[in-house]
Amino acid sequence: MKFIDEVKIHVAAGKGGNGCVSFRREKYIPFGGPDGDDGGDGGSIYLRADSGLTTLADYRHKRQFKAKNGEQGMGRQRTGASMEDLILDVPVGTRVVDEETQEVIGDLTEDQQLLLVAKGGFHGLGNTRFKSSTNRAPRQSTDGSLGEEREIHLELNVLADVGLLGLPNAGKSTLISQVSAAKPRIADYPFTTLHPHLGVVYIESHRSFMMADIPGLIGGASEGAGLGIQFLRHLRRTRLLLHLVDILPMDELQDAVEDATTLIRELEQFDKTLADKDRWLVLNKTDLVLEEERGEICDDIVNRLGWQGPVYRISAVTGEGTQQLMADIMTHIESIKEQQE
Repeated sequence: MKFIDEVKIHVAAGKGGNGCVSFRREKYIPFGGPDGDDGGDGGSIYLRADSGLTTLADYRHKRQFKAKNGEQGMGRQRTGASMEDLILDVPVGTRVVDEETQEVIGDLTEDQQLLLVAKGGFHGLGNTRFKSSTNRAPRQSTDGSLGEEREIHLELNVLADVGLLGLPNAGKSTLISQVSAAKPRIADYPFTTLHPHLGVVYIESHRSFMMADIPGLIGGASEGAGLGIQFLRHLRRTRLLLHLVDILPMDELQDAVEDATTLIRELEQFDKTLADKDRWLVLNKTDLVLEEERGEICDDIVNRLGWQGPVYRISAVTGEGTQQLMADIMTHIESIKEQQE
């Protein structure tokens, strides 16, 4: 299935049914009085979060959704039927924005959570409602109101505790496949990851966290180079970012420090709040360097970057250093959760 992480759809709630003007006309009852009743309410449109969905591909082709109109009121005091609400299922993590006003309507972050996106029209009133001691034969009624209609933008932001950040071939996919059951495509050429992957990392049976791997960034991504920066939104919900750096780039013209600086710059241009998140430096592919040279190379990268935060040295291929990294991440996430409680 093609991965779709954003789409625009048009939703239109149903109109309320009109009220009825009617009078009772039966033999031997010459003054039956008004008996026109109310119309029915129009159907509303809701979005419902479904943990079984992973993309917005269901809305790739059909993008117009309309709820049914309420029925008209009838004589003999018969109320028009109200219409059922229309419920559209979307993945957990879907953010909903009104296209016209750019207002955030809501964020669906829990399974089976409902969000009203278009309210159905209210029913009209029949002439029975206007009967009084001074108005025995009212001929007025009201029309049902129109349902809400709007263009909305659905934006899927995956729910993960940890996000992997790095240039193409930094080893993000290899790392997530090493520490979880996720199986992203891995190859020795850039952009093998074309859409986000999620993996659950288990430290113990009752201790785990979610990790997200997004496509790699390159210089100029904010201007559309490579795959652009469209997938960076998936890191907004994370509690921690892991900045993976290849300590031995394949291209001799590349420099690990310049690559890391380029990524930081692209991150800041996309979202300053995202750039300010907790971020750990992970120096990857230590298995490609002689053991006696690793310390010098890694220290040089850290010093030139002026990095002040935590630093880890790992080999995503062999698994060296990954166990300690995952354990420290788990402790960090648990600490954050305790502070938020």
